[in-house]
Amino acid sequence: MQRRRYRHQLGFLGKNPKCNLVKALKFVNGNPTTTSVPIEQVPTFITSPVLSPYAADKVKSRIKIFSGTANPALAQEIACYMGLNLGKIKTKRFADGETYVRLLESVRGCDVYIVQPTCPPVNDNLMELELIIDACRRASARNVTAVTPYFGYARADRKTEAREPIPAKLVANKITVAGADRVLACDLHSAQSVGYFDIPVDHVYGQPVILDYLASKAICTNDLIVVSPDVGGVARARAFAKKLGDAPLAIVDKRRHGHNVAEVMNLIGDVKGKVAVMVDDMIDTAGTIAKGAALLHQEGAREVYACCTHAVFSPPAIERLSSGLFQEVIVTNTIPMSEENCFPQLTVVSVANLLSETIWRIHDDGSGGFESYSSLGID
Repeated sequence: MQRRRYRHQLGFLGKNPKCNLVKALKFVNGNPTTTSVPIEQVPTFITSPVLSPYAADKVKSRIKIFSGTANPALAQEIACYMGLNLGKIKTKRFADGETYVRLLESVRGCDVYIVQPTCPPVNDNLMELELIIDACRRASARNVTAVTPYFGYARADRKTEAREPIPAKLVANKITVAGADRVLACDLHSAQSVGYFDIPVDHVYGQPVILDYLASKAICTNDLIVVSPDVGGVARARAFAKKLGDAPLAIVDKRRHGHNVAEVMNLIGDVKGKVAVMVDDMIDTAGTIAKGAALLHQEGAREVYACCTHAVFSPPAIERLSSGLFQEVIVTNTIPMSEENCFPQLTVVSVANLLSETIWRIHDDGSGGFESYSSLGID
């Protein structure tokens, strides 16, 4: 009798109730709209008939999702898609600028996923991520995964002049030394940045969610042409074009004379009468993509769309993007979008389901009936 009672108590303690599905904030064409996560999109692992309810709850209780202060809305979407509650954490800034972090629940023996893009303010968010990782490690978490939808300093991945540092490598070392066992990143600026880490890196791409949205636009594929805003993005644009029915490709030849300063020289390809889709991994000051769009209009493009994963939007990006050059600017929510950065042509699509499915695959080690990593375009 005592053994049965003890087992019953263990079963009760192992349960972890689902959170209520909340309405996630998205911006469509500059106007905030609310959408809910359809219950049909919950991973089959949660509702699999093979697992008993106790077994499913036990597996879920070993996963903890924590959010830093950089993008809590995205972390909430991820947790709700997975049927989990966000972990409780206390974060505050002292008067002198130092950051304080404390976990408010046990993570002993758990697989912890920390959602914290290192977006502006980059240094503050990076330090907060390292502190949360260290707190989880010292609290005896089994595995700690840093989920960085946007990886700051990724553009500084090599030396361009003598006596320069390589910040991307330094940041990778800092995250590793802090205690992370794994990193989940989205659309790194260059693929070689994965090699800077001495721990496993799961690199996913934001293209699928952008492609899904473009498919809903019902644009005739014969009118489409994919444009790379510079020579360095040709591989990215070519992969994007193949998924758009093998659309033709054009390249903007760009010469850069300084940091955040670009000058467009000429266009490789024919865009006359076409719907041009410019593809890049991020938009910072929008100088490159705006000058490229102006050139496309000069060459006879009918419409110009801008697509990117990371909307950094440093001034004067908003003025350039809302100047009428673009029919629509499509970005993802890897970086939180503030109200003042919204404009009529802006559309924000969510990568929450993409990251959630990746987390399930990481946690399940690719077994248990999940589709392969290749189905998500993971490196």
